[in-house]
Amino acid sequence: MSLSIDIRHRLGAFTLDAAFETSGRLTALFGPSGSGKTTLVNLIGGLLRPDAGRIAAEGRVLVDTATSAFVPKHKRRIGYVFQDARLFPHLTVAQNLHYGRFFAPPSERHGDLDGVVDLLGIGHLLDRRPNALSGGEKQRVAMGRALLASPRLILMDEPLASLDDRRKAEIMPYIERLRDETKVPIVYVSHSVAEVARLATEMVVLDAGRVVASGPTAKILQRLDLLPEEEQGESGAILDMRVASRDPAFGMATLASALGEIQVAGLDAEVGSHVRLRIRARDVLVATERPRGLSALNILPGTVLAVGAGDGPFADVQIDCNGQTVTARITRQSSHLLGLAPGLAVFAVVKSVTFDRTNTARAATSRAATNTDGVG
Repeated sequence: MSLSIDIRHRLGAFTLDAAFETSGRLTALFGPSGSGKTTLVNLIGGLLRPDAGRIAAEGRVLVDTATSAFVPKHKRRIGYVFQDARLFPHLTVAQNLHYGRFFAPPSERHGDLDGVVDLLGIGHLLDRRPNALSGGEKQRVAMGRALLASPRLILMDEPLASLDDRRKAEIMPYIERLRDETKVPIVYVSHSVAEVARLATEMVVLDAGRVVASGPTAKILQRLDLLPEEEQGESGAILDMRVASRDPAFGMATLASALGEIQVAGLDAEVGSHVRLRIRARDVLVATERPRGLSALNILPGTVLAVGAGDGPFADVQIDCNGQTVTARITRQSSHLLGLAPGLAVFAVVKSVTFDRTNTARAATSRAATNTDGVG
């Protein structure tokens, strides 16, 4: 589904002036607090009317101030998942799910309760009320309610922000399933690099109400300068790799791509499956000679593409490893001592233990050809 945005809107002293287009299955709106992410999703959802501009989804104009067009929120067929699940406390899970069905005309409904329940793994919760659910369970029910409204688009406004790390890890795979196994595109608000790297196929970076970059997630996250300083080391390369083999004796898996082979510890994925791997810039060491007698198992030969060094203590080194770019964040002193410059042959070194659950995930795949109406 294509989404086209070109709007301007003022809220007090804050002005949102945003223009971009995306056709991603899960498009992340990324930026610090106050950058305009929630204002933008409220404009898409019809909760706000822009001062000027146009919003269109799949060619359907939702707002166009030039022609005074404005589709009311209840007619936009957009599902909304908030930070807090906002379930009806007096209804059971099953009743909350059925409530979503009322928002689509019978002739335009798709999906069924059984298919959505199976997709989100909430069958054992149907008779419970929201006060008997964990935070992660509530969000899965909220996702189901949004999906059963037969939406053309789902907006998710920082749905993991109120959850602890354990609950975030619990719900992430279900958001991946929603992304990969339904026909419904998602716009996902986040200020977390880890969430965006794992979930998003495309991303839009906002800062002070302006779009500073948009495009494929793997490409944007190589631009460390686009991220808050405290998050820059969290970014780096995002690679889609295949599980080539497993070594049960040591709990290791070998991933393969054009980059070469990567050894990962503790990965629960079958041989032949595809994995999205994030190599954080802060986890990459740079060597000008192949290291020996080293505990790190991943030693990737490459060539320096660029060395970005400002006035601060860090240098961001982009390394071409057989056509795929790996970024290392090192000190400017180390870069100077190694004599790093474009064209220099080097080795990118990564410890296997850096690939924990936040850095390995199910790869974004094309929607299954066997999709049924049960999941959209």
